[in-house]
Amino acid sequence: MRWIGGRESGNVEDRRGSGGGGMLVGGGIGTVVVAIIVMLLGGDPSTILSGGGEEPAATQQQATGPQPDDEAARFTRRVLGSTEDIWSQVLPAQAEGQTYRPPVLVLFRQVTQSGCGTASAASGPFYCPGDKKLYIDLSFYDELAQRFRAPGDFAMAYVIAHEVGHYLQDQLGIMDQIHSAQQRMSRTEANRLSVRLELQADFLAGVWAHHANGKSFTFEPGDVEEALRAANSIGDDRIQSETQGRVVPDAFTHGTSAQRVYWFKKGLETGDMSQGDTFNSREDAQLAQ
Repeated sequence: MRWIGGRESGNVEDRRGSGGGGMLVGGGIGTVVVAIIVMLLGGDPSTILSGGGEEPAATQQQATGPQPDDEAARFTRRVLGSTEDIWSQVLPAQAEGQTYRPPVLVLFRQVTQSGCGTASAASGPFYCPGDKKLYIDLSFYDELAQRFRAPGDFAMAYVIAHEVGHYLQDQLGIMDQIHSAQQRMSRTEANRLSVRLELQADFLAGVWAHHANGKSFTFEPGDVEEALRAANSIGDDRIQSETQGRVVPDAFTHGTSAQRVYWFKKGLETGDMSQGDTFNSREDAQLAQ
């Protein structure tokens, strides 16, 4: 992707530090390994890392000088700035009565505290509705390129835009409605709603890219393929197959690789929020297995 006017967002809380971002107290290697498995299977690793009770202490250091991942940090700020510019225009135009209120993105290294518990590098990028902030350990970009074999600027931008999509769902009240409904369901039924929530965030990432192209950046050859490769690499079916040797659709919480690609592409091609009702649409039913 070639930036043509993208600015860096000021809504970034930089908790990186020369000491590595802090130490996790009360967890240990076993806890972190379990949290990684939970994350890979689509669960919330913060419930494991926080111990389900009192939150363990974690030191938080502010970045005070040049950092080894400063280039990735600048890229992240620029993508976040683009989401702010685009959604500030698109949301009120497509959702009557809505005004976009940009979230804060927290950059950290190794471990930090969030409103959803302790966050670690194993958590991967996530949105926390408890404090309305996005969290990312920039080492995830390396994992995206190496473990998930999805390198490239636009693949990284897709990941950030997906988490901003979750923030939009929270602002619009969609997240509360889904979480409320899940309290009255079986685990399998609740997982299915989680899948639809994740697919809508993929769709919203595509809507952002549709409108940002030509304003914040212009696509270069291979850019769209980078994002599609990222979406394809982190589907539940592919991750389950790699980690446990079999696929269990009832345990899906993010959707199959094909579903994630489908909804991101639809958002990218249409740019129309009204076409992203993943909860009632069954147009992707054949891609769900």
